[in-house]
Amino acid sequence: MAFFVLLLGIFINDQFKKIVIYEDFYLPHQSPIYNLSISTHLVCNSSSSNSSSNRSMELSDWLSPKGLWHSMNDEELMWRASMVPQIKNYPFNRTPRVAFLFLTRGRLPLAPLWEMFFKGHEGLFSIYLHTSPDFNCEPPPSSVFYKRRIPSQAVQWGRSTMIDAERRLLANALLDISNQRFILLSESCIPLFNFTTIYTFLTNSDQSFLGLFDDPRKIGRGRYNKRMYPTITLSDWRKGSQWFEVHRELAVKIVSDVTYYPVFKNHCTPPCYMDEHYLPTLANKICPKLTSNRSVTWADWSAGGSHPMTFLKRDVSEEFLKSVGREFNCSYNGKLSSICFLFGRKFHPSTLQPLIRIAPKLFGFG
Repeated sequence: MAFFVLLLGIFINDQFKKIVIYEDFYLPHQSPIYNLSISTHLVCNSSSSNSSSNRSMELSDWLSPKGLWHSMNDEELMWRASMVPQIKNYPFNRTPRVAFLFLTRGRLPLAPLWEMFFKGHEGLFSIYLHTSPDFNCEPPPSSVFYKRRIPSQAVQWGRSTMIDAERRLLANALLDISNQRFILLSESCIPLFNFTTIYTFLTNSDQSFLGLFDDPRKIGRGRYNKRMYPTITLSDWRKGSQWFEVHRELAVKIVSDVTYYPVFKNHCTPPCYMDEHYLPTLANKICPKLTSNRSVTWADWSAGGSHPMTFLKRDVSEEFLKSVGREFNCSYNGKLSSICFLFGRKFHPSTLQPLIRIAPKLFGFG
């Protein structure tokens, strides 16, 4: 019996040494019990930290960017903007917005007039500015143009970079799901009606406003390059104003185009101007019935030349503004409309003061 007890004591002592040696090998200089408690505590803290720092994704994060500045290149931006929900009904209350896309060199000299135009209509519009990349001036926080610049690149008149800028504006605006209509404007453009009239006109339209004319002249068909064949044929070739207005469906098709854009970029160089032919030809190829074949931005080309007439301070009067772009034979949703143009250009910075004086009475805003 005494011998059996002695053997049992030796066995227990030997096992105790193995446990101590095993724990000291993997957890040196620390008690096994202490280490286990610390290890468990760290795991718990890690889990708690992750749950508190990683805020859950909200639907609003996908609907509208919190800021316009981003690090996406053009390829990434176009890909992201081309995404379209396949379920037609929105799972939230959606108020359609009109996106105002300003393609400018720098500052907006007629900004005070636009401030009057937008005042009181928050939530019904969005603003996007494409400027020279060297332009860094920011309007005051009280301005509707405050922090509305998008990542921009240099633009050359008559070159493919002009179309790049237009597509960049469209793509950035498409990231906001509430934007339904998209109007391209310059720093010399002015509104010809109050906001409510323009908003109603655009959001109730069943078509986009983009000219796509078959112009047989040298400045039309004469600019077609046979190297575009067979992707683009002479019968596909169209011309129109650079200053377009499109609805969301057509805007998505524009930023998604990887078929016709490269052909234009390679074969439409001066005296072929992409800004006069790319979008008209693209729309004619993929969705001619989605456009009204006219622009809603008026300009005076009566003087001839490559650019429309520029209006100075002395030109602006109430009588002049009443006559700007007024016609009575325009089609709107299949019917005749007395409203043909919503915007006018080209207005020199010197016209600001008379415009501010006349516009509230004439256009009913401000």
